[in-house]
Amino acid sequence: MNLKIKRLDHHGIVAGVIDDLKLVELIDRHLPQDDKQEITPGEAIKGMILNGLGFSNRPLSLTPQFFTNLPMEHLFRPGVEASHFNRHKLGRTLDQCSEFGCESLFSRLSFQACQIEQVDTQFHSLDSTSYSLSGEYKVDDEQAEEIPIQIKHGYSKDHRPDLKQVVQEMIVSQDGGVPLASKNWDGNASDNKIFRERVNALIDSFKASETPKFCVADSKLYHKENAEFLAQIRFITLIPSTIKLERESTLGALTKNDWTSIDENYKYTPLNVEHMGIKQRWLIVYSKAANERAQKSIAGLMTKEQKALEKALFHLQAQRFACETDAHRALEALNKKQKYYHLSVADCIAHKQYEGKGRPKKDAPVQSIQWQLIGKAEEDKMAKLNYVEQKSCFVLASNATEAELDNESLFQRYKAQSHVERGFRFLKDPLFFVSSLFIKKPSRIDALLMIMTLSLLVYTVGQRRLRANMAKAGITIPNQINQPIVNPTLRWVFQCFEGINLVQLNVGYQYEQVHVDGMNDVRSSVIRQLAGSACRHYKIENSCTGV
Repeated sequence: MNLKIKRLDHHGIVAGVIDDLKLVELIDRHLPQDDKQEITPGEAIKGMILNGLGFSNRPLSLTPQFFTNLPMEHLFRPGVEASHFNRHKLGRTLDQCSEFGCESLFSRLSFQACQIEQVDTQFHSLDSTSYSLSGEYKVDDEQAEEIPIQIKHGYSKDHRPDLKQVVQEMIVSQDGGVPLASKNWDGNASDNKIFRERVNALIDSFKASETPKFCVADSKLYHKENAEFLAQIRFITLIPSTIKLERESTLGALTKNDWTSIDENYKYTPLNVEHMGIKQRWLIVYSKAANERAQKSIAGLMTKEQKALEKALFHLQAQRFACETDAHRALEALNKKQKYYHLSVADCIAHKQYEGKGRPKKDAPVQSIQWQLIGKAEEDKMAKLNYVEQKSCFVLASNATEAELDNESLFQRYKAQSHVERGFRFLKDPLFFVSSLFIKKPSRIDALLMIMTLSLLVYTVGQRRLRANMAKAGITIPNQINQPIVNPTLRWVFQCFEGINLVQLNVGYQYEQVHVDGMNDVRSSVIRQLAGSACRHYKIENSCTGV
């Protein structure tokens, strides 16, 4: 009798979602196959996703080490070993992804996943971020055209301007935050260019859709160079505060003071405008949280201005002017530079200069008079109030009719833009292998970023399915403080599955018997709600329904 124990933990959940989405089959359909290969490109990518969602902070070169204690034949198929996931195989797979086209491959995988899971793709949340990379990444001019992305210095959203970087653009659904599209750009690519090309690419698909689709993005989307494309799709965006009409509209709403409450934190007033040649509906939104931030912000700005003003007044009062008018002009010039303080004259002192040296006599003639001005600073309460009120508001815009999207829905859909931001935070987690981008070839970095985003797709699909089924069945699981919740993060579920082992028992020449050790009621309940292939991996398939 031979007993073999392997760690299963949460890896069965990840492998189950990958199997349900049929990612391996679709990848193998598009990437070239080799009769002598030990694992297919699809299986190699499945292994990289398992590594990424293992949160082990291992670079790709150590993938075989990651799989050492995992049940490979159970997660993949008979004959698959940890050593098959060596750096040569993974490197070739990354090259194959790059040659096929990372953006195209990801779009096909995402489209298939959304169809299988019936993800609502009506609202597309668009955003971009940057990933800082170590290394020189020198490229000759002759090679530049052959490289899909160039690693360059650019505006760093990671606050690492000393490092070269690559920029990633991503679109996610507001139904679960599932990535719909992803494209990598040169490190110095601007959001204006990225958004302009993406909006142009969305026009045909939006027009072909049977139901209205919306592009949701931040203020970089709203640009005059984008106007011709924005006019052809439905959009929801934030209006930049640098636009004059935005400031005038906000001031008008504050003056009119006719608001409609959304909840205790937000209220709004609608406005129909035509700007950049597009008829739009604007919502001037007043935020209680923004007001509190503005109160803190103005306090810091006024403290900074006060310190600078005290120094300037000290030097002004040390000066002597030929006439009283010149002294007043100097104070007025300083006053014009102030935003939140108003200067006035506290005193203007005449300093007489007499002929001769020493103490002047009573009848000594006055040679000249020099003037010293004493200034007084007071808070400009109106300027302070205007700043706080203006910063308490932001303006949302959409060209959708109110029949297509009412005012409160417009607001809620823009707030759901946080889905894409959470996706980027997930990819930049120190335990995810974004921190291990030590690959030398830009083409492989392009492919690895695509696979990282594919890992996010698997994660969000699993989380979306689990939450939906739990809510439908009215089932809860305990959170970190043992309180029942119906919407757990999949990350927390992964932690709950630590310590599950797959026990394999061989008795003579009989069939290998498999037992999953460590399951309890909570873990079994989670697997039942995930359904699909996860049940098979944890040996409770009789209790599961299909996906």
